[in-house]
Order: sequence, then structure tokens, then C-alpha cells
Amino acid sequence: MGERGKLVPRPPKRVEYEICFASTQARRGWQDLAVTTRNPLADAWDFLTRTPTAVTPTNYPLRGELGDIVRDGETYTRWQHKPTLKGSARIWFYVQGSSPA
Repeated sequence: MGERGKLVPRPPKRVEYEICFASTQARRGWQDLAVTTRNPLADAWDFLTRTPTAVTPTNYPLRGELGDIVRDGETYTRWQHKPTLKGSARIWFYVQGSSPA
């Protein structure tokens, strides 16, 4: 199949973080959210690429045994983002690097 009809990925601004999947399960979860909560997920994308470490009622670091994640020998703080305040969907993520590219 050619390029016709293929979606164009949104390029990040220089002041934004990039979102990458850490696993196939994460990719599938994101796709499921895109089907069930499309507009809130687009808002979550904007939030996570601009201010992922801002603490809000819908975005905060996890605590206890879920609070840290190790990737490639590095330990990161695991965060949780809720695309909607009352919904049950959760996005777990970590921020690699201190500032966007």
C-alpha cells in the first residue's frame, strides 16, 4: 500500500516531551483508550508532552512499591495520569531526562 491515506504523525515542538511505548501492552492499552476516550486522550497527550510532572488531581506520582520503575538499569519515578477525572482509565508513565529536547 502506498502513502495515500496513511496518517501523518504529529511532530513534537522543541519544548515538548515525546511519548514512547515501553511495551507492546502499553501500545495496546493506548489504542484501546483511543477507541473509548478519544477526546480526553488527545487532551492527555497535550498535558503529557508539555507538563508531565505537574501534580494535579488527575496526574501524580505513584507511591509505595508502584512508585518506582527500573528501565535499562535506571530507576525512574512512576506517574499516573487519568484522562478523565471520574473514569477508570489510567496511564502509567515515567519521564526520562529532566527536560524536553
